Amino acid sequence: MPETVTNGTKAPSYPISSVDNALRLVLMLRDQPRLRLSGIAAALDIAPSTAHRLLAMLVHHGFVRQEDGTGSYVAGSALLDLGLAAVRNLDIRTYARPILTDLARKTDETVHLAQLEGGKIRYLAAAESGQPLRVADRTGQLLPAHRTATGKSILATFTPQQLDEIFSLDASGEGDGLTADERAQLDAELLEVRERGYATNHRVAEDIISVAVVVRDHRGASIAAINASAPSSRMTKKRQVAVVRDLHAAAAQLEDLLSTVGRT
Repeated sequence: MPETVTNGTKAPSYPISSVDNALRLVLMLRDQPRLRLSGIAAALDIAPSTAHRLLAMLVHHGFVRQEDGTGSYVAGSALLDLGLAAVRNLDIRTYARPILTDLARKTDETVHLAQLEGGKIRYLAAAESGQPLRVADRTGQLLPAHRTATGKSILATFTPQQLDEIFSLDASGEGDGLTADERAQLDAELLEVRERGYATNHRVAEDIISVAVVVRDHRGASIAAINASAPSSRMTKKRQVAVVRDLHAAAAQLEDLLSTVGRT
């Protein structure tokens, strides 16, 4: 009889073992951040040589990546893309809008929800401040991720290899590529973001400061960011701390909501 699997459905009458093993391996990466070849072979009950060929194909398509130095296998960029696509299909804006409205009321500043698109950040939704002097709604705009607080908050969660895939070194500085100096500066900024727990950006020409925090899915992968922006006269260092607390609370609320929706 067909075997019942974890999602409550029955296995097909004529399963393809290679496909079955590949999908089981992907599900293993959902629950374990790092896998070894020997552990994969044992879990799938296949020979190490078979496991190696399976991994090679998944690496080729970007679903799996081998970490330098450790030899462990981790989720690749294709799995991240699939996760982002799934969140977009949920229309994250629908769930975020009431949270953004409440956040704008608490901070009395303009707030945005944004997602990464390649090397750029797309503003998906906003709630404006009631202040006479305020940052305008930027919904729909697409900006270089490394030049925004929302972008840097997401990029700070990526590995160096993932950043390499997004920002290939570009001597001309054109496109999504970064020059060696720009990449070094970005790496230094992302280190500060990780240590601080939030990202900042100062748009000097407009004298506007933005602070942002990341939104994660149930596996801990970054899927979006929420920011608050204000004239520098209001967004002082002391006020940034208070605003960031509200941002973290809003991000946690959205994460909980998306997690609940994903289980239904």
